[in-house]
Formats: sequence, C-alpha cells, structure tokens
Amino acid sequence: MDAVWVGIVVTIITFLGGALGLYLQKRLPEEHSVEKSRDMIGAVMGLVTLLLALVLGTIVGSAYFFSATQQSELQALSAQSIQLDESLAQFGPEAKRLRDAWKANLDKNLKLFWGGGDVDPGELHVSKAMGALGALKGAIRSLDAKTPEQKDAVAGANAHLAQIEQTRLLMSLQLANPFSKPLLVVVVFWSFFLFCGFGLLSKLNATTIGALAFGALAVGSGIFLILELSQPYTGLFKISPAALQETVDSIDK
Repeated sequence: MDAVWVGIVVTIITFLGGALGLYLQKRLPEEHSVEKSRDMIGAVMGLVTLLLALVLGTIVGSAYFFSATQQSELQALSAQSIQLDESLAQFGPEAKRLRDAWKANLDKNLKLFWGGGDVDPGELHVSKAMGALGALKGAIRSLDAKTPEQKDAVAGANAHLAQIEQTRLLMSLQLANPFSKPLLVVVVFWSFFLFCGFGLLSKLNATTIGALAFGALAVGSGIFLILELSQPYTGLFKISPAALQETVDSIDK
C-alpha cells in the first residue's frame, strides 16, 4: 500500500507543477511574457522531456529486471533443493529426517510468502536464511557415512547446500537495496518543472487540465511500478511460486 500512496503523492506533485505553470502564465509581466520566450522554454522542455523519458524508462526497466532476476534465482534455488533431496535420498533411510525437515522448511516459506496476508519483511533478511541453512548444514555433517556411496551422497549434499546458500544470500542481499531512492527524487523534481513548463505554454481550459491530469497520472503510475516491482515477494506483482511449489510436491514422493 505504501507504493500506492507514493504514486498518488507523485501524481499530485506533478499535476501541481502544471497548475503552477498555468498560474505563472497569467501573472508574468509583459517583459517576461511566454510568447517572447516560447522558443527557449520549448527547447529546455524538450531537453527535460528527453532526460525524464530516458531515466524513468531505465529505472522501470531496471526494476523489472530486478524482479525477473529474483524469479530466476527462485527457480535455481528450487532446482538445487531437488538435487539436495536426491543426495540425501541416496544416503539412505538415515537421512529421512533431514529430507522431511528440508521439505517442511520449503513448504513453510511457500505458505509464508504466497499463502495470502501480509508478509513480514524481516523474513527476507540474511539472518533468517543463514539460521535455517546453518542448522541443516550441521545436520548433514553429523551423518555417519560408512560406505563409499554414502560418502559420495554427503559430499553431493554439501555441494548442493553450498549452492543453495549462495543463491539464498544473493536473493536477500539484492532485496536490501533494489533501487536508488535519490534518483527517484530527481525524477519527481524533473517531472514537476517539466509540467510547470507545459503549463506556461498552455491556456487554461478543460482540455489542458485533463491532459495535465493524465500526464501526471502516467508519471505517478511509473513510480508506482518501480516501487512494486522492487518488492517481488510482498508487492502487487509477486513473482510466481510455481517452481517452489513443484519442488515441495516432488520431494519425498
């Protein structure tokens, strides 16, 4: 919901920039009249429009790439979890307890992030990931491998767990700083003055007000998209849990 309110605030700020331009257009003295400065204002507005389009489009693209990267890493984590379970199954019945515990952990995360309701952002922190993985790592080391096959199974389980640990850490660390907030502030600043320029070059009427409102809404929705795509587990555009769901269903069948 925070992203919704930020988008609304940005929309209002941008629209107020246009309203300010319309007001100044009426209040400017003759020596500063818009008609005498139209070429200069138009040139500057063209420059700001280009910069805003490039930067805002780049940030939206980066936010989408961030969300897609998290989706890819979740799929990699799911594949590595299946490989870990296969190694534990190769060890024998003695590892059944570990397999059940790992499946329960995956199922818990599936229900936590995709089961509906609000998600505690703290569950995404590195400390949470390291706690669960550390316990499993210790349990795997405690397995008493007697045969060469069991030793190979333990070695494979440790290797897959190391990959899971690296992927999980990357996911948490990337979530810590998905985008540059000061850059968003600059974008909003540009939008305000760009719409102020639009207002300076326009006449006050219903069509102008409608166009300013639509443009302000477009900028606000762009900021909303950036914020939502930067929250792939808690936002409106959650990444798909299909890979993790299939992993949970396939383990210990």
